[in-house]
Amino acid sequence: MKMKNRHNKKRNTAFVFEALSREATVAIIKGDQERKQKVVSIVRKHFTGDSLLKKDLECYRSLYENQNLDETTSKKIVEAVMAAKRLIDPDRLFKQQTEIINDINKELSPATFNNFVPNYKSLATIAKMFNTNSPKQKVMLEGKILEGMVSGVDTTPLEPMDSITFRTFTKKFNAKYGDSLLQEQRELLNHYISSFSHDDLETKIYLNREIASLKQSLSEAVDIEHIANDSEMVRKTNAVRERLESLSKETSLNESTLLTIMRTQELVKEIYTDASNS
Repeated sequence: MKMKNRHNKKRNTAFVFEALSREATVAIIKGDQERKQKVVSIVRKHFTGDSLLKKDLECYRSLYENQNLDETTSKKIVEAVMAAKRLIDPDRLFKQQTEIINDINKELSPATFNNFVPNYKSLATIAKMFNTNSPKQKVMLEGKILEGMVSGVDTTPLEPMDSITFRTFTKKFNAKYGDSLLQEQRELLNHYISSFSHDDLETKIYLNREIASLKQSLSEAVDIEHIANDSEMVRKTNAVRERLESLSKETSLNESTLLTIMRTQELVKEIYTDASNS
């Protein structure tokens, strides 16, 4: 009987990166600078320069970070990714994967690989497409990936916060940090982790775009009935918007900026969720 090709998440470069991202985030929230620095060191060591892990991660990202595209563009991206993937030496990649697995086990813990990664199924599908030798299975898996790129459907459950305060956010994040992350928060965290390895112009562009979007959402929020009728909520909303204004002058994404933006993303989500339910 032919054995089924099983997915090994430790050999899934994107999963490992996402798991490290979650590890760094928890360390930041808990104020564990030593652990955060260990994650930073691992990312800088294995995802910089001409690292095959870096190139492999770029292949994954081109597929799972691109959504709401037309079918023609999506197919071209998949074709380009598959061409780039073929240029990566599998034996050298396997060796580098082994090295980062060993570093994670030694410097952090094997439990890092148990971190909740919301888009795990998508990453597993991509890995299977990369690794299968079956033409039929490759076409079927490619179809699933294309569907996600075209539809942009995100099945990750969203949980509104009980409070806009950081203390509540921290408590909830520590209790169940994976499930409570919004799509935009995951994107923010990925940019933050990526910035560890290099001075990322893309991160700065993203930061300016996200802050501008949040400021616009908060400006419009003060006209929502349940906000407009509460002078204290109007005051707090304007205070957050002013804080974002000061952040727009930042040239890098540091921990303080990261947490402020994450709190604001959650606040905006809660405001508009409440508005739609009222």
